[in-house]
Amino acid sequence: MELGNGPGEAEMTEELDEGLVRRVAARLPRRAMMHGVSVASAAAALGAIAGTARAANAGPYPPHPKWRFVFVNHVTTNPFFVPTQYGIHDACALLGCTYQWTGSEISDVAQMVNSMNAAIAAKADGIAVAIVDPTGFNAPTARALEAGIPVFSYNADAPPGSPNRRLAYIGQDLFLSGEMMGERIVKLVGKGDVALFIATPGQLNLQPRIDGAQAAIKKSGAPIKATMIATDPTANVSLSKIRAYYLGHPTVKGMFGSGATDTENVGTVMQQYGLVKKGVHGGGFDLLPKSLQYVHDGNLDFVIDQQPYLQGFYTVMEMFVFKVSGGLTGPSEINTGLKFVTKGGVMPYLTTKTRYEGSSATAQIVPRSGPIAG
Repeated sequence: MELGNGPGEAEMTEELDEGLVRRVAARLPRRAMMHGVSVASAAAALGAIAGTARAANAGPYPPHPKWRFVFVNHVTTNPFFVPTQYGIHDACALLGCTYQWTGSEISDVAQMVNSMNAAIAAKADGIAVAIVDPTGFNAPTARALEAGIPVFSYNADAPPGSPNRRLAYIGQDLFLSGEMMGERIVKLVGKGDVALFIATPGQLNLQPRIDGAQAAIKKSGAPIKATMIATDPTANVSLSKIRAYYLGHPTVKGMFGSGATDTENVGTVMQQYGLVKKGVHGGGFDLLPKSLQYVHDGNLDFVIDQQPYLQGFYTVMEMFVFKVSGGLTGPSEINTGLKFVTKGGVMPYLTTKTRYEGSSATAQIVPRSGPIAG
């Protein structure tokens, strides 16, 4: 049987509701009817009562409230998180939920904690937070859980052994991604000085990558001196600091970003000073459009994809399943992956504009053909 051939669920729900309203109205006391309580007003009253329960009646789940999930982010206007927000939006639309995007524009932990406290006070149905500080989110996470609000981390997580009680982490294994970048740096550079740029030293969305890269380089035994260089969360300041670093270290053999903005700016400096011809290598993280173009043009050797769309989509899915199951299921660690995008594989990213990479706002099915690389 094809379910699509019969009445839609919305139509059946409307028919059932109308019948229910008439039964309720028929049982109203005569005095109430004399005071103007009609079938229509009964419908309005009943609709108000049932409104939340019918918020998402189009899917396979029973009617449920239109749950509101709050995402607390450390750089709310950073272009990296455009596909993350699309993923959140799409999952909420699919499941009949709403969301709020809040936090800080400049990785200010105090601002993020304030946003968490506001979400707790407003009785959010779930909180997702990028845990960029080793201890700053422990107390608000505990308060939320004690208030019955599930808390998940995404994009950045509490360090191993942390007392933070978040239910699950959805995002890339950041230390592992740094290790793999370090191994790639050893193969590319071989020897010499290497700069590893970081916008916010110590913060957990970036520092594990630097730590992993340095560990891999040290383990290799290669004669490479890898130095961590602090930049800034804002793009213009980051660019000026990376440019200043190169001008002060013209013999550097490699420059690599630990985040989206620094990586793009490494590509800009590589192009500006023709560093590829001077034997300098560059690379980093994330799929900003300019970074992808720099890979295509050879100014960056690689960028690493961590699938930001899924960091939003999967987090909503986990919070939703937690809610519908009464907390019996839902929390699950999800590694959103690691993929090196190099010159040989960059063209599909440049020629296809989708929500999934943040290059288009249009919802679409992206056709593909041929074998799938493992």
